[in-house]
Amino acid sequence: MSKRENYEKKTEELILPILDEMGFELVDIEYVKEGQDYFLRAYIDKPGGITIDDCVDVSRKMNELLDEHDYIDDQYIFEVSSPGLDRPLKKDKDFERNLGKMIEVHTFKKINNEKNFVGELVSYDDNSFTVNIDEEEMVFNKKEVSLVKLYFEF
Repeated sequence: MSKRENYEKKTEELILPILDEMGFELVDIEYVKEGQDYFLRAYIDKPGGITIDDCVDVSRKMNELLDEHDYIDDQYIFEVSSPGLDRPLKKDKDFERNLGKMIEVHTFKKINNEKNFVGELVSYDDNSFTVNIDEEEMVFNKKEVSLVKLYFEF
């Protein structure tokens, strides 16, 4: 397991009890370098959406644990945020929550001369998901997809 994966896993273990207590859902954890800075980000959600105060409350509680456990070697900035409307679908619970909804699918390689698809999410399993596109079902292998997110028409 890489350093990044270890940091994300340990952060998830620490933050889950806080989120459970507060009635929030963990959407994702990421440890990334942007420019010269490292960021440890927790994306959280709840029915009705997350407020700034929710993010502040989780951040305060989590910062105490991060200081106490001190498992990250680099200097970093810890952020707690809402995943936003265009968050990617990554986990089974993301796919489950969005069954029957319109999604965007972006693939690494062209399929039938296309890399971008829009359709209704019909089903999913560990390795793939099925989308109804213009009355035809199309199965996508998760490993061949660069991004899946809800589709919003403006």
